[in-house]
Amino acid sequence: MNIILENKGIKTDSFYVPPFVLREGEVVVLFIYKGGDYYDAEVFLRDIFCGKIKHENVILHRKMTFVDYFRRSYFRDNFFPLTVGRYLKKNADLKSPFASKIFEDKWIKKETKIEKLAGTPRKLLTLYAALSKTKDIVFDLRALDWEGTEFAFKMVNDAVKDGGAAILLDGIENMKEYASNFIELEWNKDKLPIIKEFNF
Repeated sequence: MNIILENKGIKTDSFYVPPFVLREGEVVVLFIYKGGDYYDAEVFLRDIFCGKIKHENVILHRKMTFVDYFRRSYFRDNFFPLTVGRYLKKNADLKSPFASKIFEDKWIKKETKIEKLAGTPRKLLTLYAALSKTKDIVFDLRALDWEGTEFAFKMVNDAVKDGGAAILLDGIENMKEYASNFIELEWNKDKLPIIKEFNF
């Protein structure tokens, strides 16, 4: 199997990412932190793994793409709501089988407004669009329930078996049993992510 990415260890003032190698057909889970606000660390790492930030200890053998969140324009959506069909036309390779996989859900049609989609189908839409264009991705599964997380992860795991590769940046410990490699980010004791409390 070809090597897609080599990480010889990433050390910052706040954390350390132990060395790992990502090969074709693998999904590496980088467990960042459970329960804290680790968004800044996630953005920093995804930029390194996608080649936007050069790091001396990370070698990219193939370009990786971050599966970005669906962002809507509230102003435009009031007058011209974005549909699944228009999103795919703009963001996917329509010749790829992944471009039509979202329609395996009988409730989703080309005319379905994206604002009406729940979290899991919305995330699947962005994953399918990305996988229609590339087989090497970096992704997260924020804001999905466990069932949606498990379904999306297994879908990506199956998708990369045919020569692709993926890195999941998340705070989900349950992924150990599914991942090709499970890496835990090591936080410096005085730099743990802040746990935000919500009082209702």
